[in-house]
Amino acid sequence: MTTVQETAAVRYGIWVLCPAVGAAAVWGLKLAAAWITTLKWFPFQGVFALVTDIPEPWATIAALGIGAVAGAVLALLWAAEMMSVDVAHDRVVLRKDDLVFDFGRAQVESAFVDGKQLVLLSPGGAELARETSDLSRTRLEQAFTGQGYRWRDADPFASEFRMWVEHAPELPAEVNALFTARRKAISSYEHEEAAELAREIRKRGVSVRDEKKRQYYRCER
Repeated sequence: MTTVQETAAVRYGIWVLCPAVGAAAVWGLKLAAAWITTLKWFPFQGVFALVTDIPEPWATIAALGIGAVAGAVLALLWAAEMMSVDVAHDRVVLRKDDLVFDFGRAQVESAFVDGKQLVLLSPGGAELARETSDLSRTRLEQAFTGQGYRWRDADPFASEFRMWVEHAPELPAEVNALFTARRKAISSYEHEEAAELAREIRKRGVSVRDEKKRQYYRCER
């Protein structure tokens, strides 16, 4: 089995880098608080005025602590977005946050990367998965071909996608409702919600991908 995941430097480094950067950023704002209070147009004047009233060393300790916690939250969100891919002779398993997508060898006809998304196709041309990650395309290709899977350079069905419009006549009402909900999630930058809705649409026999906040679909064969 071949596993493709982020390097150890990235997987573990974010837990050091993000809190450090967060602490430095908030500490920098703390140092600039007195100057910012002189800029009447700058928002949150009350907050910066309060910061200037906190005695040292408590102001510095609070700034570093708040920044570190914020950085740790960012690291947690970043870690949740990371995906690992296990490619074995008999199956392909995608892991992302607490989600696991397990596909037997007979289910996977081929794989390819579309932008930052890994796509798995069934023998009938249906999309089994379309998951976003920062994994190396080269490493993914080597993993799949090394285990005997077909790797494609591009989406063989790219020309069949069409832009979704509300109440698309060829789609069932239920699928159109999911697309409408997904449009709202995309507009609100709710990426996880949009990804989950895409999975629900895919379960109903329709492939979906995005281009500049526009949704495109194709009815699977």
